[in-house]
Amino acid sequence: MTLIRSVSLRRVLDSRGNSTVEADVLTESGGFGRAAAPSGASTGEYEAIELPTGEAIAAARQHAVPRLIGEVHAGNQRDVDAALHAADGTDDFSEIGANSAVAISMAAAKAGADVLGAPLYQHLGGTFRGDNFPIPLGNVVGGGEHAKEATHIQEFLAAPVGAPSVSEAVFANAAVHDRIGALLDERGIAAGKGDEGAWAPPIDDATAFELVAEATDDVADDVGFDIGIGLDVAASELYDADDEVYRYGDVERTPAEQVDYIADLVSEYDLAYVEDPVEENDFDGFADLTARVGDRTVLCGDDLFVTNVDRLQRGIDEGAGNAILVKPNQIGTLSDAVDAVELATRNGLQAVVSHRSGETEDATIAHLAVATDAPFIKTGTVGGERTAKLNELIRIAEDAV
Repeated sequence: MTLIRSVSLRRVLDSRGNSTVEADVLTESGGFGRAAAPSGASTGEYEAIELPTGEAIAAARQHAVPRLIGEVHAGNQRDVDAALHAADGTDDFSEIGANSAVAISMAAAKAGADVLGAPLYQHLGGTFRGDNFPIPLGNVVGGGEHAKEATHIQEFLAAPVGAPSVSEAVFANAAVHDRIGALLDERGIAAGKGDEGAWAPPIDDATAFELVAEATDDVADDVGFDIGIGLDVAASELYDADDEVYRYGDVERTPAEQVDYIADLVSEYDLAYVEDPVEENDFDGFADLTARVGDRTVLCGDDLFVTNVDRLQRGIDEGAGNAILVKPNQIGTLSDAVDAVELATRNGLQAVVSHRSGETEDATIAHLAVATDAPFIKTGTVGGERTAKLNELIRIAEDAV
């Protein structure tokens, strides 16, 4: 029933107006799935390779599609993803492109679910209970690689850790976003928006902390539950490897001073979440920070781990971090992403399923977060490609009641 009958690939737009790969998978019994690959701006050195869209499509048509049509069942995700790996033949999808691989992988999963008449999160193996949902981390102020001339820290996040439901968490993040807009207006600070819809005002990091702290406190008072603050420091983008310093404009910090700085921020703002606090090769610094504040906050590796089980295992062995960011396109297939979640969970680390800065309307990651029982999901806050995931979470929660 789920034998793949056809695979179609095309160029579509992502949220930045760039082209990306979209895949359609059709089974012999009429099951259908469609998915599109996202793309990152702040990318880790060790991520799977994204090829130019036309090149990725041509390579996938030549090498991957013949291995799938009439050969593999969409209902068996690991067979689909194994065929993609075999078609590529490299460790980083540099032959067919991680963008084509992840689009096909996600589309096949949807086709398999369609045949079964089941929601995607159930097909991927997940269960959902009303009291156990991924907390959405909302990007409310941004800079770094996502918005030039704004903050050095890449993302300031609202973390509605006390929300009693998905819906209330989603709307709390939106309310924090709106409140920050009002505070900026009150201060006469003009602000556009960055790649993910966060405010991108021309302010320094200290002012951003003030604004986000005030907004989260105000909204928490309104909604009656705790809203914490999170960060994506994106420290690799701040690090000068030649001089071995982190540059925040005119301020320079040594690796040891960077660890001290982040530890002080965790204490001062009672941070609920910190992603990429040191650069992507500094396992020792990450381990030091974990030993110091890992019992008080989520320390999440994105560029450090790149959804890769080998790098994650090194982090586990060295005590670097207590969470992993999971991006399917960063590793190439859903099976690889699930493997990273399972390794993390077995070793006491939390999984944070995440979008990318260049996104599409595809909502697969909402289902993946539910399917893997991930405690957090990053989707941004506003913008159609972001709300697509958030609204899907609301639907899943309603469907599971």
